[in-house]
Amino acid sequence: MLDMAGSAPAIGPETVPVIEADGPVLVFGGCYSNLQATRALLEAARAHGIPPERMICTGDVVAYGADPQACAALIRDHGIATVMGNCEEQLGAGAADCGCGFTEGSSCDRLAAAWFAYAVARIDDATRRWMAALPRRIDLVIGGRRLAVVHGAPSRINRFLFASDPDLVLEREIGITGCDGVIAGHCGIGFTRRIGDLVWHNAGAIGMPANDGTPRCWYSIVTPTDAGLEIVLHPLDYDHHAAAAAMRSAGLPEEYAGTLESGIWPNLDILPHAERAATATRLECAPAADATVALEGLETLWFNTGTLCNLACEGCYIESSPRNDRLAWLRLDGFRRVLDEAADRHPELREIGLTGGEPFMNPDIEALIGMALDRGYRVLVLTNAMTPMRHHMAAIAGWRGRDLHLRVSLDHHTEAGHAALRGERAWGPALEGIGALFASGFQPSIAARFDPAVEDEAATRAGFARLFAAQGWEIDAFDPEHLVLFPEMDVPAAAAGVSASAWAALRPRGADAMCRTSRMVVQRKGAEALSIVACTLLPYEARFDLGATLEVASRAVTLDHPHCARFCVFGASSCMSAR
Repeated sequence: MLDMAGSAPAIGPETVPVIEADGPVLVFGGCYSNLQATRALLEAARAHGIPPERMICTGDVVAYGADPQACAALIRDHGIATVMGNCEEQLGAGAADCGCGFTEGSSCDRLAAAWFAYAVARIDDATRRWMAALPRRIDLVIGGRRLAVVHGAPSRINRFLFASDPDLVLEREIGITGCDGVIAGHCGIGFTRRIGDLVWHNAGAIGMPANDGTPRCWYSIVTPTDAGLEIVLHPLDYDHHAAAAAMRSAGLPEEYAGTLESGIWPNLDILPHAERAATATRLECAPAADATVALEGLETLWFNTGTLCNLACEGCYIESSPRNDRLAWLRLDGFRRVLDEAADRHPELREIGLTGGEPFMNPDIEALIGMALDRGYRVLVLTNAMTPMRHHMAAIAGWRGRDLHLRVSLDHHTEAGHAALRGERAWGPALEGIGALFASGFQPSIAARFDPAVEDEAATRAGFARLFAAQGWEIDAFDPEHLVLFPEMDVPAAAAGVSASAWAALRPRGADAMCRTSRMVVQRKGAEALSIVACTLLPYEARFDLGATLEVASRAVTLDHPHCARFCVFGASSCMSAR
């Protein structure tokens, strides 16, 4: 609920239709061809005593569901003021796709093609003309305020904006309108944001659940009060089983039919990480409890060899540099003690990971690798392949044929992209080091940083494929074991953690967390004993320090750090070999 008060600004463009209301106005969007939900919405309006002339639709009347023509006819015949959504824009123009703004080739994009073709074949010419004539904006004047009702955003009809987006982004969009606020749709999840005297409200959608783990959908009522305005989101219950059955009978994608019943979206492609973390969390509930993850089996045991590094990379999560010795050198005696305990307590352990800093700067690195190999473990060493590694090429060549694997950090497929994070003189030595490994009979894997907001995964892998071909390296850029892409973690609006409901809902779908099958051993500067932490990403967080032995470190871990959400559960790639 939100109260608003204040004076109205200038009216704005004369071409924008204006609705002036002295009573409650029901705002809704995203009917999505869901006839059962649309009928239920009209019943809800009657129950609220709100007539059709005080109802506004934010668009996308036609989309995923089984009854596009009937839904459009209901809205049109009731005379409900409707803003053009991207679906109306595309269907009215005879376009080839829905224009939703999904990433090309994504799951959302693939599923949209199916329902769009279905809708095109079932709406009549009169409906197309109605869609093509809809306004892109309607201004609602109510309670002394003027609100611009749009579909996605004033700047772009298919722009996704969410509750976690920065104030500045929303403020700029409101500024385009010259109004006191914006009411939008498109993103499918209702919310209200107050930015000073301005307001951004999303009325939600009535044709699909809000990814909150319930089949309910949402609409809003805007009411003038003595204080200004009250804006309230309302849940909509309807016969979702009948709607899902209609979709299945029509041969529409099961993923969306199942969503009507489960309340969880088939994929989370469009969601920022904060909204991903709220998956399966009921919208009207208080924040859910954080997820806890038990150690199901110790598959990988990581050792941080020390935070000293020959580089000081931009955005290094562990802040490694030539001066940072916050984590001291891992020594052979401590390493041996932990391996002895692992042999007794965790016969399932198969892999030892060595990370840093730069592991090849550790004075004991050859002995550490040799001991792990002699005990029969697969050994994975993460390195930048520069001068420190080159000092050990004779030993590396001697391990050829044993279960030793080296993963080289190469942050981008271009010199400029790599240099932006690792420095101007890092590119050439890294390429030389990778070449030296191939010359010694090793086929290293590559680890790269990955920001899908800048470059999608397909383009990133294609870029690396060109680099590998040019260098003559036999590395398959399209194999996630050969080229591991890690998501950027230092981004705004990351989720605070992962809720228990989100973990329970998404774990069966493949969501994972490093702490389910691994731990990391660190030697803190000045400490007598080694420490065992939950994962490689959190070496400095006291609450993730699990103790000095594998026995005590086997307890469950709470997923209440932003990295848990950003990198592992909702990350762009596997977290299991992070560096």
